[in-house]
Amino acid sequence: MATREAQHKWRLTQRFVKRQLNVMAREHTHRMLTAFAHAFQLRGKGEAVTELLVQRADHSPEAKRILDDAAAAYHRDRDLYIN
Repeated sequence: MATREAQHKWRLTQRFVKRQLNVMAREHTHRMLTAFAHAFQLRGKGEAVTELLVQRADHSPEAKRILDDAAAAYHRDRDLYIN
């Protein structure tokens, strides 16, 4: 595992172009997300989570709320860093 200083330096350097999927989940969950991403030719686990959430939002009000919150945060943060 990288040191705290090395992680901080990486995050400062990459903050506008890279994002990590910082999710505390069981190894099985990470393996399944990787498999899902591979099976549907997605770019990675982050895109897999998004695709699953979008699909689930059609049937679940809670998933729809989470998706709407994520979209609002994305647009808020994007506008913050672009302007």
